[in-house]
Amino acid sequence: MTDKVKKLTKGDLFNMFVRTNFQQASFNYERIHALGFCFDMAPAIRRLYKTREERAAALQRHLVFFNTTPAVCGPVVGVTAAMEEAKSDGEDINDGAINSLKVGLMGPLAGVGDPLIWGTLRPITAALGATLALNGNLLGPLLFFFSFNMVRLALKWYGLKYGYEAGMGIVKDMASNRLKKLTEGASILGLFIMGVLVTKWTKINVPIVISQTTNQVGQKTTMTVQGILDQLCPGLLALGLTFLMMFLLRKKVSPIVLIFALFGIGILGYWLGILK
Repeated sequence: MTDKVKKLTKGDLFNMFVRTNFQQASFNYERIHALGFCFDMAPAIRRLYKTREERAAALQRHLVFFNTTPAVCGPVVGVTAAMEEAKSDGEDINDGAINSLKVGLMGPLAGVGDPLIWGTLRPITAALGATLALNGNLLGPLLFFFSFNMVRLALKWYGLKYGYEAGMGIVKDMASNRLKKLTEGASILGLFIMGVLVTKWTKINVPIVISQTTNQVGQKTTMTVQGILDQLCPGLLALGLTFLMMFLLRKKVSPIVLIFALFGIGILGYWLGILK
């Protein structure tokens, strides 16, 4: 073991953070993100190893299969850099241990990252941006772009720092229920916000007249199906349509088919006077 312990600088970590944004630039169906992960590790390898042979061996180590949600790859990159640092300092860490840790982390993180990023963050930020855009506000697309990417970049940067500082201790954290609780919390938050937006976005009006009455002063009162439904529960049809779409999606009905079916029902219903 060498006397001097090598340490990565903040510049190295930032360089790795920037590179993680290109993780899918070399996506392939054989090793998925392997080349991107190797590209992420290049600054650390350049700092930690001095000889050409050591650097070549380290790069070769990180060309094996790797696949996780890109936005949550930070902890894996960080802890791998910490292990490379320890290995370069002379600790007995073989190639198998490094790759085993990467494989052990990428699965659980993908399990958290997919519902958190694609199932919660993207729909929420897109819905908030679309709400502004529908009202004619040009800030709608910008709100979606900046809010989504701010959270995504924060996850990458702080995840990388956390993985590097935690080192092997990250395994203990991953084994706890933290990831499960985080996933459940994000799912609940996403469902809550999307539920609020359902009544704002989904407009269904059934103008079918049930009765018309005239009072003693000659004022006409028209009772429609929509009026009765609104008295029972405002947004009842929107809620029912949402549950119907969820049911059909769970039955593996294609979202494309559902979208065109809704177009068709809307056009036909308006032509028949059932919908407005």
